[in-house]
Amino acid sequence: MIVAFESPIPASELDRYLKEFEELVMGSGVAESFAARHHIRVPGDDHAPVAVASAILQLRLADLDALHATFTMPGAADLIKRWQARHPYKAIWVNHEPLA
Repeated sequence: MIVAFESPIPASELDRYLKEFEELVMGSGVAESFAARHHIRVPGDDHAPVAVASAILQLRLADLDALHATFTMPGAADLIKRWQARHPYKAIWVNHEPLA
C-alpha cells in the first residue's frame, strides 16, 4: 500500500500513523506480517504527475480471502476517519503475488 499525505507531515506523526496501522492490522489476525518505511524523497518528486508517497506499507496475507478481509477489519474505518481529519491522505493498494 502506498500512502500519500496531501501535505508533508512531521516524521513523528507519520511514525505514529504507521504504528497505529500496524497495530490494527496485526491485531486483526488478518495479516501474516507487516512492514512499513518512509518514502525517500528525491528532487524528481517535485515533478510527480499524480502524488508523492509519504510511506510504503507491506502486508503479507495468506490468500485472497485475507485480502478481502483487510477491507472490513474492525477499527479500520475509525482509524482512517481520524487520520483523514488530522492529515488528509490517499492510499493506493497494489495487490500482487509475492515478488520473491
